Amino acid sequence: MRPNVWTRTLVSVSAVVGLAAGGLATAGTSFAAQDVKPAVNSEVSILAVNNLGLNTERAKNWQCWLRDEGYNPGTIDGQLGTKSWTAAQKMFNDQGFNAGAEDGKVGPKTIGALQRYLNFWGFNAGDDDGIAGPKTRAAFWDFNAVGC
Repeated sequence: MRPNVWTRTLVSVSAVVGLAAGGLATAGTSFAAQDVKPAVNSEVSILAVNNLGLNTERAKNWQCWLRDEGYNPGTIDGQLGTKSWTAAQKMFNDQGFNAGAEDGKVGPKTIGALQRYLNFWGFNAGDDDGIAGPKTRAAFWDFNAVGC
């Protein structure tokens, strides 16, 4: 019967050593599998240039329109950046279309003012919902068919 006791003891010791070794082996990997947060900023940023679907020629026409209305859009280059949109916001506000802050950022208030402005001139920009959807972009495109 002695060999049976030694066998049980050996099996028990082997099991304890195996469990301990397995616990140590997985302890190291549990730290390696940490949650890594992606380096992504979820805030929405305003584009430096926002032509709202206009090509360079038509964007230049918009800049010329702003200039001819007495507002400074900066360089007439077909890139509707901060200066161009600040000029548009000033024009919208001066004419009662309520663009809000004159900061050059093309947000919902600026888009809503553009929609009201385009509708006033007979271009169907749809509802003044502050969203530059297909109707607004098409109306803005048509409005800028001629210019400088």
